Amino acid sequence: MTGKNIAFVTCLWLAVTLMVCGCQKLYNPKAIKSTEHVLVVEGVIDPSADSTIIKLSRTVQINAQTTVAPELGAVVNVEDDQNGVYPLPEMGNGTYAFPGLNLDLSHKYRVRIRTNDGKEYVSDLVQPKITPLIDSVGFNILQDSLQVYVSAHDATDKTRYYRWSFDETWLFHAFAASEYISTGYSLVERSIDQQIFFCYASSFSPTIVLGTTDKLAHDVVYQSPLTLIKGSSEKVEREYSVLVRQYALTPEAMSYWGNLKRNSDQLGSIFAVQPSEVSGNIHCVTTAATPVIGYVSASTVTTKRVFIGNSSLPRAWQPTYPYACHIDSVKKNIQEQLINLPVSEYTVTYIGSSFAPKGYTATTRDCADCTLRGTTVQPSFWIYR
Repeated sequence: MTGKNIAFVTCLWLAVTLMVCGCQKLYNPKAIKSTEHVLVVEGVIDPSADSTIIKLSRTVQINAQTTVAPELGAVVNVEDDQNGVYPLPEMGNGTYAFPGLNLDLSHKYRVRIRTNDGKEYVSDLVQPKITPLIDSVGFNILQDSLQVYVSAHDATDKTRYYRWSFDETWLFHAFAASEYISTGYSLVERSIDQQIFFCYASSFSPTIVLGTTDKLAHDVVYQSPLTLIKGSSEKVEREYSVLVRQYALTPEAMSYWGNLKRNSDQLGSIFAVQPSEVSGNIHCVTTAATPVIGYVSASTVTTKRVFIGNSSLPRAWQPTYPYACHIDSVKKNIQEQLINLPVSEYTVTYIGSSFAPKGYTATTRDCADCTLRGTTVQPSFWIYR
């Protein structure tokens, strides 16, 4: 969506081919026309002791600099079919959550949302589903990439429709280790707390990942692809970890996520403006014509985290550093050239003896400071590896 002064322009979709039972079928969606940023509702009502998290945002223009516009100041409640109400407090950045609702599985549930502009949105009542455990998360080594996959099964053959999301975290390092730091008067060795060589970075799944076993005799998912990582990526430079979440879907939810995936695959993000109508189970009860994107399911969520170290990967794989880096030597006028270096220059190491150095080497901050792209704070789940 654009701003209020610009009408939303219908995107032209010539043909989107779908593989269904080995046949191709044209998908010709209707366009959303609105002068507003459309509300996007993401989340699952978890009836167990785990957290129920609902995220609210607004669609953005395809070429907008920001990819996410969180919806702040809303009132979000979970309701049951017996008029029970369970508030989800605002946690910040468009997230509304409660640590454990412990709901009765025999009842149906929905979400009611009142946004800052006074509009009210309600999802359809849905019956909670029990998500089976994840059997394994593993990987296959391809020619130049790492294919991460998930396997699962339901012994009762009742799940059939699956959705996965995942969070990635990886340990990487800068091009050069800056061993010295200026006090303003002299160069001293960095302490452990001042190290900026090793860092951790994180990202969440950028795409919608779905799977179904409805055409199979048994409800078994075997090595369903999650994500593909290039061998030249810094994600696999040292150690990589992925936390996978698995959700059981109803056929209606599967249809919604499938349509949304087809749209977002064309635009590159599920947060970008959707050019075609994606029929969810959330409706604006204040003004029926107001569009809204989202599907609120009710199910337990199962998770599994794995670590993949570079010792398990081909030695020939080398990461591509994102900057052009080189190291220069500085042998004269130490006080002016090193102690008073501009913030873009970082001392690497000494030349000659550490007790009486003849000079030092230096490089740019991009090449020596990993905190420009990550954090030196070790994640809690990494500590007890």
